[in-house]
Amino acid sequence: MVFNGNDKALAAQIGQRKAQAMTISPVGRDDYLDNESAVELTNHDINVMALRSLLLQASFNYERMQAGGWLYTLIPALRKIHNNPEDLSSSMKMHMEFINVHPFDVTFLSGLVLAMESSKEKISTIRAVKIALMGPLGGIGDALFWLTLLPICAGIGASLALQGSLFGPIIFLLMFNIVHFALRFGLAHYGYRAGTKAIFLLKTHTKNISHAASIVGMTVVGALVASYVHLSTPLIMTAGEAKVALQTDVLDKLMPNILPLGFTLLVYWLMKKNFSPVKLIGVMVVLGILGKLVGFL
Repeated sequence: MVFNGNDKALAAQIGQRKAQAMTISPVGRDDYLDNESAVELTNHDINVMALRSLLLQASFNYERMQAGGWLYTLIPALRKIHNNPEDLSSSMKMHMEFINVHPFDVTFLSGLVLAMESSKEKISTIRAVKIALMGPLGGIGDALFWLTLLPICAGIGASLALQGSLFGPIIFLLMFNIVHFALRFGLAHYGYRAGTKAIFLLKTHTKNISHAASIVGMTVVGALVASYVHLSTPLIMTAGEAKVALQTDVLDKLMPNILPLGFTLLVYWLMKKNFSPVKLIGVMVVLGILGKLVGFL
């Protein structure tokens, strides 16, 4: 789901999602029997939820995706919120429905959902918010973690490792996981404290965050290609007594690192053609052998 530019459109979309959700809901009613607001969850409760979210994908399946891990994340807090066994049962049934969200920023959504559960919001409303935020959180998570944080940390760690330092992989793991856990636990508390107001904040900044993270990520990937993909040719072209080195006299003057760039784009194109990693390795080995035999590489 992509958020529109005004709150009325967002409310209309959430209303539509609520209606759709209730038609397929295994829960027989939309209101909890106990409508009194629950006790406020403590920082310890939120931290437990964030820690359990590490197992979000432990029971991943293609019917309900992350539903089992999602419910496992919320169970201790749900038991504290719902004293009525039937309410707890209804909540657990609803949270065992299909869900697929980014595993690193999922705690923002789980904190938000726990805030709504504590306020005893309608089941359809909680479900609609889950459905509405899965897409935006997935886009932000991919741009922030996979396209930005991971290449930066991996680049620094690989650079140290190539220099012979044993701290290369250690630095990579430390840098990545310090940011990862800081965001995982920070977003859990922010989502719970912000409550439903966070929906509109997320709607306002989703595109900007994703766009900025994508730019930084692509810049880092481009730098990694230039730094760590090494490909050159010793081929020398002759015309009479004139000799021209293809690499230094032509390609490097035309564009430095043009061969690594072309190689990377070739691999990307093959991946778009659904080539498996094993096939790609085979193609690269064949190209390397043939290039060496004909004197091109």
